Amino acid sequence: MPEFWDVYDRNRNKTGRTAIRGEKLAPGEFHLVVHIWILNSNGEYLIQKRAPHVKGFPNMWATTGGAAVMGDDSAAACVRETKEELGIIPDMENAEVAFTVFREASISDVWLVRQNVDIAECVLQKEEVSAVKWATPEEILSMANRGEFVHYRYLHELFAAALPA
Repeated sequence: MPEFWDVYDRNRNKTGRTAIRGEKLAPGEFHLVVHIWILNSNGEYLIQKRAPHVKGFPNMWATTGGAAVMGDDSAAACVRETKEELGIIPDMENAEVAFTVFREASISDVWLVRQNVDIAECVLQKEEVSAVKWATPEEILSMANRGEFVHYRYLHELFAAALPA
């Protein structure tokens, strides 16, 4: 079954148009994406290893995330993607969009969720996720430098934003 996305303009206004996943968007059109970084009280992030058969970045470590489907706002996409991929509900009372990154055809909200999770309670979506673990910012940066972790261009900004005030 195809996945439908709402199409946005650069100012994050819905255009009234929808797109099917995989459809090329016109210049100036965007779809909404969420990256969910769950941070525990030990300063570690819950990361996931992508399944070997996924299209993008197979067998690499990454954060939880995905595209918002038609009708989702950013918070709904955050909850849905976390539940689908990890089998847990993010604590939205302790969640915030740390910042937003614009890419060629996507508006990516980078969520920071402060939540302790027992990884033994995670129910992994086997189609997308093969493992989960906690990792420090230093471990994640080292993994990214070795090519084992998806190299999100904002990692340093995220880790700085997550520091206690």
